[in-house]
Amino acid sequence: MTSPLNQAIGKVPPNGNPLVAHRYGADPYALVFGDRVYLYMTNDALEYDGNGVVKENTYSSINKIAVISSSDLVNWTDHGEIAAAGQEGAAKWATQSWAPAAVHKVIDGKDKFFLYFANNASGIGVLSGDSPVGPWTDPIGEALILRSTPGVEDVTWLFDPAVLVDDDGKGYIYFGGGVPEGEYAEPGTARVMKLGDDMTSVEGTAEVIPAPFMFEDSGIHKRNGVYYYTYCSNFYDGERPEGSPPAGEIAYMTSGKPMGPWTYHETILKNPGHFFGVSGNNHHAIFQFHDEWYIAYHAQTLSKAEGIANGYRSTHLGRLSHKEDGSIQNIEADYKGVQQIQCLSPYHRVQGTTMGWSAGVKTEFKAAAGERLVTDIDNGDWIGISGVGFGSEGAKAFSASVISLEGGGAIELHLDDPAGVLVGELAVPAANGPEKRMELKTEVSGAVGVHNLYLVFTGKSGTGLFKLESWQFMQ
Repeated sequence: MTSPLNQAIGKVPPNGNPLVAHRYGADPYALVFGDRVYLYMTNDALEYDGNGVVKENTYSSINKIAVISSSDLVNWTDHGEIAAAGQEGAAKWATQSWAPAAVHKVIDGKDKFFLYFANNASGIGVLSGDSPVGPWTDPIGEALILRSTPGVEDVTWLFDPAVLVDDDGKGYIYFGGGVPEGEYAEPGTARVMKLGDDMTSVEGTAEVIPAPFMFEDSGIHKRNGVYYYTYCSNFYDGERPEGSPPAGEIAYMTSGKPMGPWTYHETILKNPGHFFGVSGNNHHAIFQFHDEWYIAYHAQTLSKAEGIANGYRSTHLGRLSHKEDGSIQNIEADYKGVQQIQCLSPYHRVQGTTMGWSAGVKTEFKAAAGERLVTDIDNGDWIGISGVGFGSEGAKAFSASVISLEGGGAIELHLDDPAGVLVGELAVPAANGPEKRMELKTEVSGAVGVHNLYLVFTGKSGTGLFKLESWQFMQ
């Protein structure tokens, strides 16, 4: 190959963290459905000052929620953004959508999905849908939780929801945060409340969770009959009583019931600054997937690698272990990430926006057409797929659905490295007019066994080459 290869930034092979390198995503929340885990994230997007310089993230204009999913925890499919708040969003009464929480429940024999979000810190809304990726609608046309909700009048920040559907089908929502003047040790701003059977209403009065040094970021998971409430501690810089959580760490409490009483234990995840050299808020979600436990959290690793760590966060994944007595082991955040839990099969259609690693590309979505496209493809850009299982017989052909642009070009198929063994090359003709969808096919030789696969894009620099929709190998 003669074209110069662009370099991976942020997520570098073979690392698994951050999960994606072509977009940001903060405040992760996990929903497991079928054989996939879906992560819903605050859609951090760069803000610029009058001179075009990236400025500190104000969060003030975030009204979308980003969604990615995976069946193997290393290759992630980008599903784009959910327009949650604002005039173009499902919840037109809301101005922002921060820190989402998603849950699945079977109602009247049908799978229903609910997406809860914070409208800044003034209330919590809910959207509903029939699939983990929507489409989403606003079922009640107003906030689910407001200052007028019983038991939340004194909550400083009405945000950061977490939701649990218990074994009996009853739903609970956990939320809140902030520190009343001078009350660092016992802010009293964490809450839990029953949800109605419809998951779009609340019942009774919100109960206080007495979380020491509470700041924000409610989390909930249940294991062996024990309820674990997790949260981020506040940044009080004075002296703390022995046994109190240090600043900006994830702490946990337990109970035998979903609404308490609660017992405080300890912290389990230090601030991102301890691991990555860029401090900031700490936000997490704990979930079970194929019998193992994981924690999703965010850090400013991608923006740091890009030289713009001004509050723009990216989601990471780590393993979480419970000891025999039910306590949680301390978690080490890192770039390595978690082990891939199964090979990716190349013999069914793979969305182009499924990536283990990438260099130079972006994604684009046309909701009306249901299209998810890899865009901004330039000469030397690439996508890497981790752990592709070609089998002992190997692949004989490769096909891709592309939208050709003025430049056209080629997709080179390399094993184990962007400059590794070449097993095939797919020519993409120039559009010669308006952009045009094409289904193209080429022969492949040498793709046998398990390998990382790299789709390397080549063509004339400075022209739009093509957009990638999906791809697949044939035996």
